[in-house]
Amino acid sequence: HGAGRRLSRQAALKATRGRNPVAEMAARGVLVRAAGRATVAEEVPEAYKDVAEVVAVVEGAGIGRIVARLKPLAVIKG
Repeated sequence: HGAGRRLSRQAALKATRGRNPVAEMAARGVLVRAAGRATVAEEVPEAYKDVAEVVAVVEGAGIGRIVARLKPLAVIKG
């Protein structure tokens, strides 16, 4: 269901201290609704592996092929 985490949830919280992750995602055109800031901070894009790299490995290994590229429209977490 994703590329896999690069940062633990705790590390993501520390990495976003002093930032507004809801505003950052909104600037990317992603609507966010969550119980609180910490919930959103755990899910910032940099907390995850680069999906393009993961897809390239999967395709290169011959276990999958690219058929579409999806863009997130909303995040619901809580």
